[in-house]
Amino acid sequence: MVTLARRTICGAWLGCATLCGADAAARALDAAPAGRPAAATAAAPNASVQAQAGASSTAQDWRAREGLYFKRNWGVEIIGMRVTSSGYMLSFRYRVLDPLLARPLNDEKSKAYVIDEATGIRLAVPAMENIGELRQTAAAKADRNYFIIFGNPLRLVKPGARVSVVVGRFHVSGLVVE
Repeated sequence: MVTLARRTICGAWLGCATLCGADAAARALDAAPAGRPAAATAAAPNASVQAQAGASSTAQDWRAREGLYFKRNWGVEIIGMRVTSSGYMLSFRYRVLDPLLARPLNDEKSKAYVIDEATGIRLAVPAMENIGELRQTAAAKADRNYFIIFGNPLRLVKPGARVSVVVGRFHVSGLVVE
């Protein structure tokens, strides 16, 4: 990770020059007790909460449990969150069912980020010089799939982890990374 002129290059790929949580990730790793990574120290309380609630750890179970809420209230079907780019990126995919309800997801003014529930680290959408942010902001159309790409510096978020996705007022919590 290299910091140049208050912008962080996360090392996800050459040309990535966005503040995408790399500083917070480094601080979380430095703050961990010796011999235990930050993810292990923060995962213990989260694991007990999941065991108490009887939460399942598969993305399929999450969709069955939470999917109807997002279809009715936001007009989208959550396809899932996947690790891409050798683990240095996270891809959030969704299908628009009602373009009017789903309008806040494609709004350029709303900032999108992912919060790792185990460590509390925020991961932002990388912005490239020539093409801008790695998310779709055109007017949504019904029955089409859309995506938002998030930087994952240091590959802190791994498959099986639980994350929250925030885009303006839109909030998805407990999403399982595939």
